Amino acid sequence: MRFLAPILGTVIMFVVLLDAFEAMVLPRRATRKFRPARYYYRVFWYVWVNVADWFKRRGVRQHFLSIFGPLSLFGLFTLWVIMLIVSFALFHWSLGTPMGSEKLAPSFGTCVYLSGETFFTLGYGDFSPTGALGRALSVLEAGMGFGFMAVIIGYLPVLYQAFSRREHTISLLDARAGSPPTAGEMLGRLAKAGSLSQIDNLLWEWESWSADLLESQLSFPVLAFYRSQHDNQSWLACLTAILDTCAILQANIVDTNRHQVQITFAMARHTAVDLSLIFRTPQRDLQHDRLPNNCYRELMADLSESKLRVDTSAASAARLRELRAMYEPFIEALSDYFKFDLPPIALTEVPVDNWQRSPWQASAPGIGSLPTTNPADHFT
Repeated sequence: MRFLAPILGTVIMFVVLLDAFEAMVLPRRATRKFRPARYYYRVFWYVWVNVADWFKRRGVRQHFLSIFGPLSLFGLFTLWVIMLIVSFALFHWSLGTPMGSEKLAPSFGTCVYLSGETFFTLGYGDFSPTGALGRALSVLEAGMGFGFMAVIIGYLPVLYQAFSRREHTISLLDARAGSPPTAGEMLGRLAKAGSLSQIDNLLWEWESWSADLLESQLSFPVLAFYRSQHDNQSWLACLTAILDTCAILQANIVDTNRHQVQITFAMARHTAVDLSLIFRTPQRDLQHDRLPNNCYRELMADLSESKLRVDTSAASAARLRELRAMYEPFIEALSDYFKFDLPPIALTEVPVDNWQRSPWQASAPGIGSLPTTNPADHFT
């Protein structure tokens, strides 16, 4: 059995180092089918979601789901470290050389202890290899452990900087598009404030944000499991609102910069499709219509009242359905996988934004009174 130990140890070490390299260093998507990190997340997330279903209160369930991202990251690091320690223990055990004052070949448990002590550079000295090859293995493991932990420590700031950039635009959508963000609120508030001409700047910002979202979550897929500060906000809800807004602008709004709308829509759809590919969530049929006919008519009427030139013809309605069919199956699949709530395209009731809520000032002027009026009125 001992003669197989070096082979098994080599395989384990190679798999872990390659997996860690692809996850933390390689700035592009890894296409290999067998990746420990991929299987780890798929199994761990499946178990976590099923446990979350036990919680009946939505707030508790959402909080439980929000823990998964950071916790799974530390769990993955721990799994990698344990596998590396075991791989070096298999090398030491296969040598069978005495350690320290011991005259007999060490047990596998002793080799695991020596490997862990060496990996973390503890240096207790109670066990140490006396053979040349065993000493060389210890030096190699100590260096690898030091370098591996340094890479892990350096990985965390990069990850949280990417998370912070992602959340910046999500937070900005609160007052612009409601909570959760919807295309109807976005266009309605801009129109009533007479600021629809500023939509080009917002579209450019969303195009850039969509590109950054795609790049960061391709490089660091674990970011997709990091949830926003508020339960009614998420990167998927923001991406959906961007796509919905661009679809309505292309299909129904006459006076708009078609080029900027089209390239923003293209970038956002590219992000949705590629993320669906990364997380192996094939497109699926919608569970419900996000813009029923009555809501569509009300939305068009509201936009027309805001002095926008709106195309309400049958051709424009058909065009809107075509555009929605290009992305909705993908965001529906992502929503089901990550357990995010998809926002509707337009709301039937006046929303209460997150900035309007306060547990200490629920009835204060400008806070408690705002939900009874249209929030767009406060920007005119």
